Amino acid sequence: MYRRNHPGQLEFPDFYLPFSGKLDPDNRWVQLAELVPWELAERIYHAQLCEDFGAPIVSARTALGALIIKERLGLTDRETVETIRENPFLQYFIGLEEFTQERPFDASLMVDFRKRFGEEGMQQIAEAIALASLDQAGSDNVSQATPNDEDQHDDSPQPPSANLDEGVSETDTPVKTEDQTASSETTNRGSLLSDATCAPADIRYPTDVSLLSEAREKTDRIIDALHAPLVGLAKRPRTYRQRGRRDFIAFTKLKKPGKKRVRKAKRQQLGYLGRNLRAIDRLLTNAAALPLEHLWNRWYKHLLVCRELYRQQLEMFETKTHRVDDRIVSIAQPHVRPIKRGKAGRDTEFGAKLTISVVDGFSMVDRLSWDSYNEGCDLIAQVESYRLRLGFYPESVHVDKIYRTRANRAFCKSKGIRMSGPPLGRPRQNISLAERKQTRADEVLRNAVEGKFGEAKRRYGLGRVMAKLASTSAAQISLTFLVMNLELALRRMFLWLLYLLSVQPHGRSSESFITACIRAIDSKTKPAQAQTDQ
Repeated sequence: MYRRNHPGQLEFPDFYLPFSGKLDPDNRWVQLAELVPWELAERIYHAQLCEDFGAPIVSARTALGALIIKERLGLTDRETVETIRENPFLQYFIGLEEFTQERPFDASLMVDFRKRFGEEGMQQIAEAIALASLDQAGSDNVSQATPNDEDQHDDSPQPPSANLDEGVSETDTPVKTEDQTASSETTNRGSLLSDATCAPADIRYPTDVSLLSEAREKTDRIIDALHAPLVGLAKRPRTYRQRGRRDFIAFTKLKKPGKKRVRKAKRQQLGYLGRNLRAIDRLLTNAAALPLEHLWNRWYKHLLVCRELYRQQLEMFETKTHRVDDRIVSIAQPHVRPIKRGKAGRDTEFGAKLTISVVDGFSMVDRLSWDSYNEGCDLIAQVESYRLRLGFYPESVHVDKIYRTRANRAFCKSKGIRMSGPPLGRPRQNISLAERKQTRADEVLRNAVEGKFGEAKRRYGLGRVMAKLASTSAAQISLTFLVMNLELALRRMFLWLLYLLSVQPHGRSSESFITACIRAIDSKTKPAQAQTDQ
């Protein structure tokens, strides 16, 4: 049956508010606030501030909470402030004591928030979230062996393990002796997944002709600013701006310009840009012109970038090459570098290259650089970081071909770590069925790190980093994995509640039921469906 709604717009007295002065404790933002290490964020946020000097600033919880809301909901800085102003749950999440319709802060402060936490601060918070969730879950990959496991009470609730074997109950677990307990502390446990990717920056696809044309236009504006005090006193330097623009437009209209036509266009734009730079040098030596220190900071930065761009492009033009060290591909973001990927459809990407480690579903950024590097050289440092975080080496390392070098294999063998993939040398003809199953299982397990990259790029902002500065872009990339760890921790917390409230169904062990719930939640399906399928 269909009931017709009230015609027209409702008046404010007729609109019903269901809150009754209280927030729902089961709301996702209320539960998410319990998983964020606000004290650690407070120490990182105020590390370089003076407590008794200067004007008060926005609190650390408000700053970090706003960044998490922006990344989790995929909003812009201005949309984030407006969304917080309209939602009482978001205001509770950022630490406000009561609901207010005023903006908690100006949207321009979001840039300062990213600068204040920085890349390292975001990585520390993301790692703290992952380790806290893994410790609470009691995972075999993370929980360190207790010297006296038998002294614990059997009736005390223990968190479920994410890697428990199905069909094994607590009563079937043998009691460890002192020798077995001591040896288990040094045994390798868990799996380490590692891979590298590129986080593309928000720039257009760079070509040499378009970069030179953009630099020519920016230097034209700088000449206008420097010559402003000389208007009516001296003639403005000739720049050929109209001819340069006309030549560039004529080149862009060509569908498939040949090498000779591209080289001619580069020579033209190099000539226009070199003339502009020489005119700027003459204006800077003129005492009546605008001094360099009075130029806007952004224009001064663009002038430095245009000079370096001209030097690089002139060097490549004269030597007839297409490679130069620290090649500039964006005037607005000169820190961005081309990253060779070799992927289908994307041979080259422009952004930051990063290497992550995935442990039991949680991601940690181990290295982030704007210059290209060989990620295979980072495996030893990643394994050592695994030991520092968890207290033991991993049992196995799952990586792709570029990591399987002789040095990495020798290191893993010395530490008793099994590396996935075939051995070096000529492929063997006779491979047992067990080895084939092991290889297949390793490849399936390694897909998790590729899934993390896909989630970060499709669901969050790693596929197109909108920040402009090098520091804020690195912080934004680290924030993406921080929010991903929060999302996984929230799902694991829901699993922990299921463990406390569940009853063993149909005589099955609680570990088997919890394992089924973990797989169901990780695959975003209902636990009941996973239980029925089994």
